[in-house]
Amino acid sequence: MNATVPLLVGMYLLAGQSGVVWRDPSPHQVSFVTVDTAVRLEVLDWRGTGRPIVFVGCYLTAHAYDDIAPKLTEQFHVYAITRRGVGASDRPSSGYDPQRRATDILEVIQSLGMQKPILVGNSCGGGILHTLGAQYSDRLGGLVYLDAAEDPTLKMSDYDAPHFDRARLPPFVGKRVPVVFPQAERREMAERPMHPAIRKAIVESNNIKPEYARFRVPVLAIYRRATLEQTLKDYPPRNEQERAALDQAGVVERAMLKKWQGDLLAGVPGTRIVELQDANLYMFLSNEADIIREVRAFEATLQR
Repeated sequence: MNATVPLLVGMYLLAGQSGVVWRDPSPHQVSFVTVDTAVRLEVLDWRGTGRPIVFVGCYLTAHAYDDIAPKLTEQFHVYAITRRGVGASDRPSSGYDPQRRATDILEVIQSLGMQKPILVGNSCGGGILHTLGAQYSDRLGGLVYLDAAEDPTLKMSDYDAPHFDRARLPPFVGKRVPVVFPQAERREMAERPMHPAIRKAIVESNNIKPEYARFRVPVLAIYRRATLEQTLKDYPPRNEQERAALDQAGVVERAMLKKWQGDLLAGVPGTRIVELQDANLYMFLSNEADIIREVRAFEATLQR
C-alpha cells in the first residue's frame, strides 16, 4: 500500500468527525448479487440504453470505472462487478480458481438477465474473459481486453527475443504516464485493502493458458506499447551499457506483443488489435477517449 493511504484514511476520519457525509459522485446504483450459494458480489449499475457492457477488473473494485462508465450510457447499459475477495464483495477463503472466478461473473450476468453482454477485462481480469470465451461464447456478445489478452503461462524462452540481464537496466525514475483513480476507488483502497493471501490466490489462479481456438465470439484486444522516447524518460540511462539494455528490453517487449497477438489472431482470426502508445496499465483512465471510441466502434460490428 502506498504512502498516501494513511493520509486518505485520516481525511475520511476527519470528515466523519465533522459531520460531513461523503457521497459517491458517480451516478450508479449499488447492489449485491449472490453467487456460489452464499458469496455476495458488489455490482454497480449506471443504467443506459443499448446492449449490456460489463467491466471486470483485477485487484481494483468496480468503482475504478466510475469515470468512464457514465460516458458510455448513451450506447450501452453499463455495469461493473467487484470480484470476490476485493472491496465490498465477500472475501471467502476459497473460490479463486479460474473456473470459479469466471462462473461468478456468469452467475451475475444470468441473475440480472443480461442478453449477449460485452465483457471488458483489464489486466488479470482478462483471465476471466479467457475462460468465459472458451466455455460460454453463446451467452456473450463480445470480449474486450484492456492490456489483458496475454498468455501468462509463457516463459521467456517461448518468445523470439534475445536474453538480456534485467539487472543492467537503469533505475526507474517514475515518470510513466500517471492516472488518477476515481474518488470512490481511492476510498476503497484506503478502507478495504486487499488481504495478501487473497492477492496471492488471484495471482496464482491467473496462470492458465487461453484457449482462443474455442472462442466463438468477437474480440477487441487493446495493448499498451512503450515508445523509445517514453522509455528513456522512465529509465534514463547513465552509460552505454544501460542504454544497450534498454534497447534489448524494447526488442523483448515487441516480441512478447507479437507472440500474444499472433496467438490470439490464430485462434480468433477476426480479432481487432489496437496498440496505444505509452498508455498506462489502467488505460481506461489514461486513454479514456481512445477506449470509448474503440468500444463504440466494436459494438457497431456485432450482431444484434
